[in-house]
Amino acid sequence: MVKKEMIAMLLAGGQGSRLGVLTSKLAKPAVAFGGKYKIIDFPLSNCINSGIDTVGVLTQYRPLRLNQHIGIGMPWDLDRNYGGVTVLPPYEKSGNSQWYTGTANAIYQNLEYMEYYNPEYVLILSGDHIYKMDYENMLDFHKSTHSDVTLATYQVPIEEASRFGVVITDENGVISEFEEKPEHPRSNKASMGIYIFTWKVLRDALIEMKDVPSCDFGKHVIPHCHEQGMKISAYDFKGYWKDVGTLASYWEANMELVDIIPEFNLYEEFWRIYTKSDDLPPQYVAPGSTITRSIVGEGTEVFGTVDHSVIGSGVSIGANSVVRDSIIMNNAVIGDNCVIDKAIIAEGVKIGNNVVIGDGEEAENDFAPHIYTFGLVTIGENSEIPDNVTIGKNVAIVGKTTIDNYPDNTLSSGSSIIKAGE
Repeated sequence: MVKKEMIAMLLAGGQGSRLGVLTSKLAKPAVAFGGKYKIIDFPLSNCINSGIDTVGVLTQYRPLRLNQHIGIGMPWDLDRNYGGVTVLPPYEKSGNSQWYTGTANAIYQNLEYMEYYNPEYVLILSGDHIYKMDYENMLDFHKSTHSDVTLATYQVPIEEASRFGVVITDENGVISEFEEKPEHPRSNKASMGIYIFTWKVLRDALIEMKDVPSCDFGKHVIPHCHEQGMKISAYDFKGYWKDVGTLASYWEANMELVDIIPEFNLYEEFWRIYTKSDDLPPQYVAPGSTITRSIVGEGTEVFGTVDHSVIGSGVSIGANSVVRDSIIMNNAVIGDNCVIDKAIIAEGVKIGNNVVIGDGEEAENDFAPHIYTFGLVTIGENSEIPDNVTIGKNVAIVGKTTIDNYPDNTLSSGSSIIKAGE
């Protein structure tokens, strides 16, 4: 058996509550992206492109669809006899059984998996960011600086820095101070939630901190290593990186894909993004229909107009319907004579005929104003919208709705229909 130099532990158990109704039935890393992919495809593809062939995927919240997507790892060439991809849900232990309570606690509960490979280094990843990164370059940096821990950092606008853990470094990139989501940040160097640990350092720190409630890397493990006098360095990443943690950032990241020269290019031969693909027929675009500045998935039928949108596979867009500035996920059905403006429509949604979505002026959402913003309409998966209704902006809908849910056939801006149990 060949000893693994570095294995990856991919944290994919998060609910992603700031994505609202999009994650009511599935984990955030399983949310669709770019018409063809799931968010988790990006870190998995980065691993295999970086020569890492052993990946533990830690799942927890609504794992079914994520597990089905990953399977035995074949699309990413991770179906190996030794190594490959392993899904690691929380499990019953003889002493006690507990959920993963924090990022570091989740890794601690899988010490046995890591000890089996006894690697020299362990790479910790989040399953919910969009980026391309060669982890081998980061490992070379970790080795050349003789660091115990290396954090990937990214320069964010200073006004956004309070959303992240930020670091202060000396001229050699050695970290001298940490601030976890500071109110008044003194640096714009944000931690990307990507860490390389020398294996012994990680193992000792996790064992030492095993009783810390909700033990987390940013809040507990990294500061602990710093207090112990470990050398912690910042690896400054210069490529494209997007935390798609909010509906606004998720929508923006998708819309950037359809720019004339996209900042994030999905079509590079030398750094492919792999995914599990269904065998589907080609797209069908009916005579008289138009598609401009858009991505349209396989098996999709367009009988209307699509502009500046990202459309998944198996979607049907009816005659004379107009879809603008929107994300439509797999197998959604849009009726005839509809207008859809700046919406995120999840998988399996059925929209009737003569429906207008994204109408009028913005108003603050009445259900979760911190989530449903940016003028977007968000419709959760397998929801149904009846014929002849007009829906405003900053609206959230989930469930099979009927005409009775729409007074005067209207759902005004800032309103929500959240059907319990849907």
